[in-house]
Order: sequence, then C-alpha cells, then structure tokens
Amino acid sequence: MDPKITEKAWNPELEAQVLKKWQDSDIYKFTPTDDNYTIDTPPPYPSGRPWHIGAAAHYSQIDMIARTARMNGKNVYFPIGIDRNGLPVEFYTEKKHNIRMRETERGEFLDLCREALDDLEEEMVLIMTNLGLSGDLKNHYRTDSEEYRALTQSTFITLWKEGKIVLATRPNNYDWVSGTTIADAEIAYQDLQTKLVHMKFKIKDTDKEIIIASTRPELLCACRTIIVNPEDKRYTPFVGSKVIVPITGAEVEIKTHHSAQQDFGSGAVMVCSYGDQNDVALFREMKLEEIVAIGLDGRMTEVAEKYAGLKPKQAREKIIEDLESNGFVEKIEEISHRTPISERSKIPIEIIPMEEYYLKQKDSIEKMRKLGSEITFYPSMHKQILMNWLDSISIDWPISRRRYYGTEIPIWYCSSCSEPHVPEPGKYYQPWKEKCPIDKCSKCGAAEFTGEDRTFDTWMDSSVSPLFVSKYHKDKEFFAKVYPTSIRPQAKDIVRTWLYYTLLRCDMLTGKKPWIEAWIMGYGLDEKGTKMSKSKGNAIDPLPVIEKFGADTFRFWSASETNHGYDFRCNEQKIESTKKFLSKLWNVSRFLSSFPIVKEGKPTTVDKWILSELNNLVKDCKKGYDEYNFFVPAIAIREFTWNLFAAHYIEMVKKRAYGEGFSEEERDAAIYTLHKTLSTILKLLAPITPFITEYLWQTLYSENSIHTERQVEAEDVEDYSKITEEVVQFNSKVWNEKKSKELSLKDSIAVEVPEGLAEFQKDLQSMHNLE
Repeated sequence: MDPKITEKAWNPELEAQVLKKWQDSDIYKFTPTDDNYTIDTPPPYPSGRPWHIGAAAHYSQIDMIARTARMNGKNVYFPIGIDRNGLPVEFYTEKKHNIRMRETERGEFLDLCREALDDLEEEMVLIMTNLGLSGDLKNHYRTDSEEYRALTQSTFITLWKEGKIVLATRPNNYDWVSGTTIADAEIAYQDLQTKLVHMKFKIKDTDKEIIIASTRPELLCACRTIIVNPEDKRYTPFVGSKVIVPITGAEVEIKTHHSAQQDFGSGAVMVCSYGDQNDVALFREMKLEEIVAIGLDGRMTEVAEKYAGLKPKQAREKIIEDLESNGFVEKIEEISHRTPISERSKIPIEIIPMEEYYLKQKDSIEKMRKLGSEITFYPSMHKQILMNWLDSISIDWPISRRRYYGTEIPIWYCSSCSEPHVPEPGKYYQPWKEKCPIDKCSKCGAAEFTGEDRTFDTWMDSSVSPLFVSKYHKDKEFFAKVYPTSIRPQAKDIVRTWLYYTLLRCDMLTGKKPWIEAWIMGYGLDEKGTKMSKSKGNAIDPLPVIEKFGADTFRFWSASETNHGYDFRCNEQKIESTKKFLSKLWNVSRFLSSFPIVKEGKPTTVDKWILSELNNLVKDCKKGYDEYNFFVPAIAIREFTWNLFAAHYIEMVKKRAYGEGFSEEERDAAIYTLHKTLSTILKLLAPITPFITEYLWQTLYSENSIHTERQVEAEDVEDYSKITEEVVQFNSKVWNEKKSKELSLKDSIAVEVPEGLAEFQKDLQSMHNLE
C-alpha cells in the first residue's frame, strides 16, 4: 500500500502552504458572543532591529495560549498591537539620521520617528506571521495611532476631573541623557565600584571634629544638615551644635534621626539635596530648604561655585583631590555601591526638583494588593514580583515626560493667569501646535492660551491596552462582552511597570481588575546565561532561524527548552536538534498513512496497553495546558511518541497491521489503535506546532482544520501502565542480545517471553521473530 503522504520528510517550506490556507479561510475571525476569551497581548516595541530570539519565543507561547483556549471550546479574541511610543525610537532616530531631537523641528522629528517605526514594524509583523501567530494581524493596532492616543488622553481627562492627577514640583528621578523625568519603575540597580570618602567636619567654636562618610562628596554644596542616631552616645554632646562643611564653609546643625545607621561609616550622615531617595524623604520630613546642585543638563549648577559645569563624576574626582590637599580626608575606601540606573540610557540617575504631573497611586496600594491577590498567576511564584513592588511604592507616579514622540498631555494654560484647562475627551489633541478648543479662561476670562509641550510616560499608553482592545467608550455592547479580559501574558521584567500600571489605571477607570489571569514568562538568555539584548550585541535575530529550520521547530524548542516561568538559554544548535522530533513524527505519520482509516476495532491487550498509556498522556497534557505550561505537554508528547509509541508499539504490531499471520479482526484492531493514537498525538501537539499537525491532520483525517477541533479528553479506561516497564525491558533485552550476537533485528532468536507478558506473546513473537 502506497502512503498518502508522498513527501519523504517534513519540509518547513510546506508551512507557507498551510499559512496561506489559514489566511484565505480567515480561520481565526472573532465574533463576540456572551462568553469570550480575551487575550490582552503585549504590544511589542520595534526599536532598532525588532525582536531577538527570546522575544519571538515569548510570542510563540502566547499563541499557544490562544490555540489551547480555542481547542478547549472557547471563543478566542486575540488582538495584536505594536507599541510605538517612547524613548527607544527617539534614540534610534537620532542615531540613524545623526541628529539631536531638541535641535530638530518637532514635526520633522516626529515624521522621521514614524518612518523608522514603519520599517521596523513591517519586519516584526513578518516574524509574527511566519511564527504562525493566530491573532488578528490584519487589523493590528498601533499605540501611536490617533485612535489609541485619543483614548489615552480621554482617560487622563477623566482622572484629571476626578482629582486623581496633580501638577506639583517634587524631587524626581532624572535621566539627563534623555532629558526627562522617569518613574521608579524605570530604574534598575547595579553594584558599581565607588569611593566612600571619610571627611572631617569641624564643630564650630571648638577644636573638635566629626567624620562624615559619603559616596557623594560633590554634593557638599547641597548639604543642609548632619544627622546622627539618637541612640548613638558618641554624638550626644554635639547634637544641636553647628559644624562647618569642608570646601564650602557653610554652617549646618547636627540633628538626630533614627535613619542614621550607627554601624555604617562613622554613624554621622550628611543630608543633601539630593543624593538618594532617603535624602528626599528626610528633606520632606525635616522641612529642609533644598539646594539644586545638579541641573537639567546633568552638570553641577552655579551653587557648586568652581565646580560648576562639571558632570557629577568629574566634580567628585576634583573635590576629592581638593579635600585631600586641604587635609579634610581621614581615609578613602573602595566599596561596591548599589546605584540607581536608568533602564533606558543605562546611566546613573540624578534626583532633581521638577514640576511634573503625577497620578495619585499611594492611596491605591492596598486596593492593588487585594486585586493582585485575586488574579491567578502562572507560575504562582511571579505574583511576588507585584507584591514586592507594591511594598516599595513611596511616591505618586510622575506621568509627564519632556520628550517628543509620545502621546501629548492634553492641557492648555491661560496666558494671563496660567490656569490649566483640559478639553472634552474623545479626540486626539496636540497642544504644542493646535489652538486651544476652549474660548475663555474659566478663572480670569482671558482668551489666549499656551499649549503644553510635554508627553506622557509611555506606560500611560500601554496601561490602557485592555481598554483599547475592548473598545472602551467606543462600543458599549462589545466592551460588556470582552471586558474584563481573560488573561495578561507578559515577561517578568515588566510586572512592576506594565502589569502594575494597567491594574492601577483600569481599576481607577472601570472599578474592575483588567484580567482574571496573568501568565509570566522568564528571560531569553544567550548560551552563556546572560540576558539577551540588542545593546549587548548578544541577541540572535529570529527571522533567519525561523526561515532556516521552520516555525514549528522553533516553537517546539521554545516549549520544550525549560519549565514555564524560568529563564531559558537560546542556542541555534539546540533549536536545530528539536527538528529531529518533527522528523520522527513525520516518519510515523507517513508510515501510518499507508493504512486505511478503521473507525472501529476490538483492541487486543497490546492495543489496550498503548491506549492506556495514551490516556495517561492526555491527562498529563491537560494538566500542563490548564496551567499554560507548554513544557509539560511538549516533553510528554515527545517522550511518548518517540520512546513508546514508535519504538515499541508500532514495531510490535507492524506485521499485525499488515495482516501477516493475524486475523482480519486483529489486523483492524491494530490499524484502529495506530490511527487513534496518532490522531490524538496530533491534537495534543497542535497548539505547540500548528503547521505540521495541520498538514498531517488534513492529509489523513479531515478536510477541516485541526485548530477548530475540540481537544482530546481523558477516558475512563483500565490503566495498563504497570506493564510498561516490563515491555520496554523485554524488548531492550532482545535487541541487545541480537546485537551481541551480531544478528540483524529481522533475524530469529530463541528468547522466552516472560509470564507477565503472556498476552503480548503473539505480537512479540512477530516483532522479534522469536523461535
């Protein structure tokens, strides 16, 4: 009998044929019903070369979530977006065109950013298409579209009118390279080598001095007080005394405060504006008058006198020299210091008082903790990232940015009295270039206005993604059916930003949490275990890998590389090695395609054994799929297919399936079991490797797509798994004996079938040609 499958091997080029069928039939079209499964898919960011291989692996598994849900009978809404706001595209555009944003006309710079994004987005969409993502790629949304930005602005206007947004001058994290405020959530920490300088401060009107240890001596000009722990008896006599600040000659008072650590440095601490967040808290609590020592250009201001114009690191080195030459240094230690770094520019941030817009978040922390506890996290351990972040929040969220490519803050100020005015929500506003839509100032009646030129933090846009895809304030009926969304899949590094801000904003606007479940994936690492990034140069471009090995090979590697939630290493050789399993599946399917479909059969004990093991496989896969842990079904299916079904059962019943020495009933039982097992394997594997399973399914079993089929359910059958080890050991024993006697596998051999396998004897004799 000739096999139905004529190709001798699985060719990844066949994926294009399958993909075209899906596109032509619009197989994944979504029509809302009363029960929908909505995925709040992360809109990826095209900056530089779009995506590294770890990100592609991440999105392929998000697609596995969608395909699993469909095969479980859910009406899946899988929107796809592209995130096109923020700093990375501005940096990319500056580098590409050798220009500086603030030296370029704003409209011209925005056009250049948009062009760059269009090119990068095209490649990103191509990668998603080639990966077989079953989302709505035809109608993918963009966060820089007028419609999306109008929604962001509308939500701001709503919260402004509710008093949840304030304009205030407060100390802010400042990234002087990008020239903008950044939120705490955009800060990473690195242990950097630095100098801890032990400086001598003279106590006024005495011949005594105290030692102050600091890593920021360049901020001596901003020192406003010295604090010591109230329990520190060494300084009790000096509390309330004045000390003279070295270099500057300023006089400040020694005060007590519990935050001074007796065992760090000398136990006495200078409080400056602003060395760190502890200084910020102390200035606020002790009502100290701030001194702005570092300007918006990242350089020392005129208050630093002869050090003015130097960058803080340069000023630090120069001041240390001067301290030493003037006898103000007791000692200098080299220490590792935990330093706040901007995640964007990778440079240490400074804390500078700036007027910004803030979204009130401190009063919502306990509500966020409650909502977070109600969301099911996969894996559960990553819920702690959110809880830890909630514990660390101490200030409101600064939402304004001094950049160009982002959603503009929709505010105009009265030119006479500076009163801020917001327009009616619903359209997209650009205040920096548009006339104010309000006729007169509500406060003084003047008719002249000045538009705000700042933009929002990019997370203000991203955090309304579940509202946008649900058509919030656009289609009430649609929104009611798909919101709250079902699941938020994302990487663990943006739990404290995207996940938290979305939870905060959506609760403020709707009174509901935005999703029921959260699926958190680990990082893609290079083969040495280092996190991959384009800036480090260790990122692998996924497109050539997918084109070379095929999407299914890539997807199966992604699922089988590591347990869900953990970091995974990306290696092209490992990806290539997973192709062997697809080849095995293809060879098994091609062999079985030579047998007709037998819809019913009376299974023998041997057949019942493999069907029992197949049933256990279904149970294992269901457990993995229910937890969106694709590692579980991937490993289980590979192990069963390769090492049990192909290696043992098929070899055992091959002659029976051909009817050689067996009755028609026995033959049909074998064929029935072979096809039932293979068709079940294809269904179980379909969410992970959609192309090869579709091709084999439609070639062998149905004209309909496998992705519209319901997933297999476990059956109530007798468990024969206790026999498995004995079957495997016996077959291995026979194969090893033949090998030791230099016999071929077809040669006969005298081996006795054990009593426990008596009901397997006929098939085993046929398989091994036993005498």
